[in-house]
Amino acid sequence: PLPGRCAYFVQRKNRFCKMIPAPGRRFCGEHGQQEKENDRKRIPCPLDPKHTVYEDQLQKHLKKCNSREKPKPVYFVQDINAGLKDAAEITEKQVPISFLSKEDLENLIIKLQKASNGLERSLKEQVLSHQALQEALNDPKNGESAFKHLKQQASILGNMEKLHLLGPGRCFVEFGAGRGKLSHWVDVALQDADNVQFLLVERATTRFKVDGKHKRKDSVFERLQVDIQHLCLNKVPVLVKKKLPVVGIGKHLCGAATDLALRCLVESYTACCDGENEEPAPKRSRSDKAEEASDSSSDKECNQDDCKPVAGIVIALCCHHKCDWTHYVGREFFKSVGLGPVEFHYFQRMSSWATCGMRETTAKASKSEECEEQTNDTEEHDQTFSNTESASDTLQGILTVEERKRIGCLCKLLIDHGRVEYLQQRGYQAALQYYTEPAVSLENVLLTAVPSSSLVPEPT
Repeated sequence: PLPGRCAYFVQRKNRFCKMIPAPGRRFCGEHGQQEKENDRKRIPCPLDPKHTVYEDQLQKHLKKCNSREKPKPVYFVQDINAGLKDAAEITEKQVPISFLSKEDLENLIIKLQKASNGLERSLKEQVLSHQALQEALNDPKNGESAFKHLKQQASILGNMEKLHLLGPGRCFVEFGAGRGKLSHWVDVALQDADNVQFLLVERATTRFKVDGKHKRKDSVFERLQVDIQHLCLNKVPVLVKKKLPVVGIGKHLCGAATDLALRCLVESYTACCDGENEEPAPKRSRSDKAEEASDSSSDKECNQDDCKPVAGIVIALCCHHKCDWTHYVGREFFKSVGLGPVEFHYFQRMSSWATCGMRETTAKASKSEECEEQTNDTEEHDQTFSNTESASDTLQGILTVEERKRIGCLCKLLIDHGRVEYLQQRGYQAALQYYTEPAVSLENVLLTAVPSSSLVPEPT
């Protein structure tokens, strides 16, 4: 052991413990049971069994344990963006795809193809770039992985610029922010803009954050450590104070997190914002219906022109196999084409075929199919698929690799189209496009949305 450090050898880490023991002791408090002269008993902490505590100091420890339940922030509202409240609609857990008969699998594929009729299957390629990242893109010190990240971030910013979302006087909310790299580049692109706010939503503590390095006076970075499911943007102090229009962004927002973010922006935040502006309630109580209608319309105009709660949404989609019917925003679309939670369960599992069918390059591809998972402190993670759904030999003789890949892409498209319809029904012009090449990332679809009334025609 190092001088003055604990003498306990940690087998799992293949090194000695680095904690500092009390004066006269060879072991730290965690490993104090190794000393025979120490008759005090240590027990696992009931809040987190990964560490132990002296039994006679348990009550004192529980008051300061890092795993204790901490006071909820003002913007925490339990399950405000969760979606489905009626558990009766949620069916029992379905069997794995590999357990389905050939006939059942064929029926699912027929339903998928029928529901996809009329959908635009070939998305528009809109691989753009932005001058804010040109220096970094040309830096030879960047490795292949960093270069792929930069190309994606540059294209996302390019798409934001095309939608006129990069500008002063706005609050950019990055969902599943991870290290905050996307917000960093937005800040670089807006170096001459005034009154810019960044909210980085991340439920886990993250190492190597980049938002703490910003020194520009005109932009402010704030982290919200909360699950998107419980985030009420309308109660975030800076939004209450400044009432800035919000732009929701995200780079590879995993599965259900995308649906939670959309509902957070389009439903809970917008509804709360409307509710706050309903101060002229006495006017609506008049018996004259014409006056009441007039007042109501004027309130709406006020909400749209003054508040402008959501100016746009730009999210790079990812991990459709992690979607959940409970949170999915496109349930009405699925029902309209004769589908329900059972079909959704299988389609979201089959969506993994779009990428895992390429078995030869799985190890390499997984490095580029990154998504900023909220429990990871890096910007990428390997996609993990159940062997029963991704193994190529499971469905051998029924579907070829190319057929599985085509079906997986169709499942992704169907799930994403439900999100597009959800946004369209709420007054947004939404679209899907390929924002980068498959060689950069197999998860290369970008969802964009802007309020229909604020669209600016492209120059001819």
